[in-house]
Amino acid sequence: MSMTPGRIVGIAVGAIAILGIGVYGPAMLLGPLPAVSVTVAEGPAAASGDGATAVTLPADGASAMAVLADDGASTTLAVAGDTEAVPIGGAVKLVTVLATLDTLPLPPDSGGPDITIGPDDYTDYLRYVAEDTRTLAVLPGEKWTERDVVRAVLLASSNNHADTLVRWAFGGVDPYVEAANAWLAENGFTATRVADATGLSGDNVGTPEELTRLAGLVLADRRLAGLFAVGDDPPAVTGERNIPDIVARPGDAGVRALARSYTDQAGVSFVYTTTVPGLEGQPPHRLVGAMTLMPDYETLDAAVSTAVTSSAQSAAPVEIITAGTPYASVEAAWGDRADLIASVSRTDASWGDDAAEASVTVEPFTTAPSGSDVGRISFATASGDVASPLELTSAIGDPGPIWRLTHPAALIGAFFADQQG
Repeated sequence: MSMTPGRIVGIAVGAIAILGIGVYGPAMLLGPLPAVSVTVAEGPAAASGDGATAVTLPADGASAMAVLADDGASTTLAVAGDTEAVPIGGAVKLVTVLATLDTLPLPPDSGGPDITIGPDDYTDYLRYVAEDTRTLAVLPGEKWTERDVVRAVLLASSNNHADTLVRWAFGGVDPYVEAANAWLAENGFTATRVADATGLSGDNVGTPEELTRLAGLVLADRRLAGLFAVGDDPPAVTGERNIPDIVARPGDAGVRALARSYTDQAGVSFVYTTTVPGLEGQPPHRLVGAMTLMPDYETLDAAVSTAVTSSAQSAAPVEIITAGTPYASVEAAWGDRADLIASVSRTDASWGDDAAEASVTVEPFTTAPSGSDVGRISFATASGDVASPLELTSAIGDPGPIWRLTHPAALIGAFFADQQG
């Protein structure tokens, strides 16, 4: 039988059709499905903390309160008063110590190297005595360990020891100022600037919010935090000279002062730490506070008391995530749909604010039975992330062969997406 052109074309078309059916069918029936689309609920919000007590800070001066994480990172809870950079007085000694110990840290098991009191150190001591500012007595030739000089700076707020420390570490006050401002910039302090090691200059400025960050860094250093502990070891200086803890305030129950001073420019400046109860079975929250430009100690004492009391009340737990609340929905290309609901309830300290920042994540998937954990809802709170798994309220099933065979574009797109993934 001769092969006519029409017959040849018919055979070719038939072969192509058979081949197409043989390839197309399995490809459509066995190929990957497109992932579901996710729609996050508009403005997912934390469960209401209405009625929670806010952290109360004074209208006078400039103040801030923050809660510390385990690594010393601070999260601001409240600020009040002047929010611009203002004089910070003796609180600058926190910078003096931190910037010095960044390059010359305290050894873990000793007092560190000896620092010999030289003529300049003794002259500074005499000058500060004449100016009636805070000093701690020294004699030429005495040897103080690095640890004891740091203790004198922090606990006794000794101006002459602040100068001695930076003269030993940086060669002088001017080189220290340059190095300390560079350290501040490198560590993200945009408002704090130092002009000396003592805080006596009005050009030492910062914000209370940044002072709480400095306090957090001090407390995160176990050697520095230990210096503020009650019953610390006596100094190793010749004659067992006492280093008085003059930054502490009598009657400050539950409050540990980290810096306290008065200058004409900064008024009363106070940096402190305290704890408030945590959630049931959890450790207490570590708080740090800072106040400057306070007019007098009477005003300061009342302000600190109110701040601490309100912070404890503000730490009362509220339900941040409620089980069963929908935070997103998913829909398949073939019409199956389900809500994503929180599977567990979570509580955390309210800190007087119910506007926690939410984040919804959903792992890409195509089909899943009802109740499957497919994502996560997380709220960033002052105490850290609070999260719950997200589960499907109904199944996302396979669409079946008819849908597969009649939606080649969706399946081909899913195939290429699967190859790229």
